[in-house]
Amino acid sequence: MEYSVKSGNPEKQRIGCVVVPVFASRKLSASTKTIDRASDGYISNLVRRGEMEGDLGNILLLHNVKNTLCDRVLLIGCGKEKDLNTHTFDKINHVMVDTLNACGATEIASYLTEIPIKHKDLNWKIRQSIASIDAALYNFNQLKLEKHEPRRPLRKFIFSVSGRGQLMQGELAVRQGMAISDGIHLAKNLGNLPANICTPTYLAKFARKLDKQHPHIKTTILEEKDMEKLNMGALLSVTRGSQEPGKLITLSYTGSNNNQQPIVLVGKGVTFDSGGISLKPGAGMDEMKYDMCGAASVFGVIDACAELQLPVNVIGIVPTVENMPDGSASKPGDIVTSMSGQTIEILNTDAEGRLILCDALSYAEKFDPDVIIDIATLTGACIVALGEHPAGLLSNHNPLANDLLSAGKKSGDRCWQLPLWEDYQQQLDSNFADMANIGGKGAGTITAACFLSRFTKKHHWAHLDIAGVAWKSGKEKGATGRPVGLLAQYILDRIEEREQS
Repeated sequence: MEYSVKSGNPEKQRIGCVVVPVFASRKLSASTKTIDRASDGYISNLVRRGEMEGDLGNILLLHNVKNTLCDRVLLIGCGKEKDLNTHTFDKINHVMVDTLNACGATEIASYLTEIPIKHKDLNWKIRQSIASIDAALYNFNQLKLEKHEPRRPLRKFIFSVSGRGQLMQGELAVRQGMAISDGIHLAKNLGNLPANICTPTYLAKFARKLDKQHPHIKTTILEEKDMEKLNMGALLSVTRGSQEPGKLITLSYTGSNNNQQPIVLVGKGVTFDSGGISLKPGAGMDEMKYDMCGAASVFGVIDACAELQLPVNVIGIVPTVENMPDGSASKPGDIVTSMSGQTIEILNTDAEGRLILCDALSYAEKFDPDVIIDIATLTGACIVALGEHPAGLLSNHNPLANDLLSAGKKSGDRCWQLPLWEDYQQQLDSNFADMANIGGKGAGTITAACFLSRFTKKHHWAHLDIAGVAWKSGKEKGATGRPVGLLAQYILDRIEEREQS
């Protein structure tokens, strides 16, 4: 999709379709009023007769409107102005895309940028529109024989700005929106691939491909023999049961000088999680291909940074394995030694994500990080606690947590903070090792984070549990690409903060 910005009156756009908003109670927006005046009251007459109420999701497609240069005018109902928010803005964009796909218009001029969203500026509206449009158009069909592409697919979107003075701001928003949306698209594609294709080896090859595409990205891959030398006994205990060798992938994006401490992102990359010896129930086990969505989000964020050539250093670390119940797989009761030297009693082999993450977090120390953020589909308990709307957030540093909460609110890719109190640590006590890998039934998301916190005491660290948000089940089954949007916004905010200081 090609996106751009332009200033100009709607009736003068020589294009396939002009999209303009109408609010509840038949209230015309500024752009709709302009077309109405040019067409001698054509739209207001239709509205007066009840053809368009302006309720959220209403549509009215008009052809060959008098004194306009476009082929079509699409009126989109936006509901009451006081009720407009990020959620309704997304819905408006989705309705627009569905309608345009059906009508055959390929080039669009959108005036939805004039919709008033509280505390949201033009930059946000353009970026959010691109994310919504691309999400509505996304279709994972690369493994299907019949692709079922639209006969006349949308190919060009122009966002209206109120004057030439906003063009530069709008163009920057388009660049950012496209790069972040591409990162989300990349993460979705990786997540949706089946586990017989998307293996640890596949992810390593994909990382090398990003290295070749972007001059500011450098990729290194540690094999199992390399991890043995580093005493990564926790990570290697998970991959023992699989014929697929585990990998530790590092993607280094260097956009600033070497003196700037990097933001380190650590993404859980379990390409398939059977549960190991603690075997999962069969129902829904196919969705365990999504247990690498944390890794996919790291790839997506690094790609977006490189596309935008951001002046920041970001390290992406991806421990990637399969968790399978082979004869040599780890058994409940086994004790392993992590890279940090701490010993772990494996009481449940289905709590494997924290075992690969803890060694990756220890490995992250070598980069002298400014902050460390790990991203993982870690606990079903997070879904019980928060459902499918926000990711769970836990952190040992309140300023970092606040920055992530703010980035989530801005991007619409939200997270919610849970406590990381010392009270919970005792649930990880073991009679035979320094700690157990599970903390019992209560507060499973928190005790998982408590486990990880034991490997990050020297650094400002945050943990994002994305188990509830990384993919959707049922009819809309598929990866969401979250939290690429949140993390990209966090990085943009950090850059802005540094530039202002």
